[in-house]
Amino acid sequence: MFHIMIVEDDENIREELALLLRNHGYRVSAVIQFDRIPSQVRELSPHLLLLDINLPGGEDGFRICTQLRSFSQIPIIFVTSRNTDMDELNSITLGGDDFITKPYNTSILLARVASLLKRAYPDSETENLSHKGVSLHLASGKLEYAGQSVELTKNEIKILHYLFLHKGAIVSRADIIEYLWDNEMFVDDNTLSVNITRIRGKLDSLGVEHFITTKRGQGYLI
Repeated sequence: MFHIMIVEDDENIREELALLLRNHGYRVSAVIQFDRIPSQVRELSPHLLLLDINLPGGEDGFRICTQLRSFSQIPIIFVTSRNTDMDELNSITLGGDDFITKPYNTSILLARVASLLKRAYPDSETENLSHKGVSLHLASGKLEYAGQSVELTKNEIKILHYLFLHKGAIVSRADIIEYLWDNEMFVDDNTLSVNITRIRGKLDSLGVEHFITTKRGQGYLI
């Protein structure tokens, strides 16, 4: 399930957007502390950001976008009442991916969101991977076996995705960590061990044993 973060100071618009997106199958977070937006993006790792330009406390959407682009390529759509050509030009120049003015047409907004997510995460929309009877559904974030399924966290999805892409080969822990970092997911060696343990537990709950083999000193094999 794609996770969208809303940065909007108008409570009514914020709640309207959140309800609209949830009703269309998205997971939603709404920022209410506008002085720490970049750190919240790091913590929550959303797939897409809806960002207003005018924000309280002297914050500015353009400045926030610049800060985010220093460490993340998260898709950003500006949703704002500022509708001059210069505003739109600044949003794109500073790293925004799209620009929608208020009042917006909800159908157009949803179409822009879906289109941007599809471009940014093509694998998540199209790939279901299988190995030894176990299926990884990237779009829904689920692992399935013999008609049963379990939900995965974002880290677990990415780790399994990498292992599925290299099935039959030993994958080093360093390669997995590097892959996660490349996808803006900051995982150290200990966190990787915790995630592997949790994935194994979920596989066990489906009745799948020894799916991930540890090759001592080398890495993992499925």
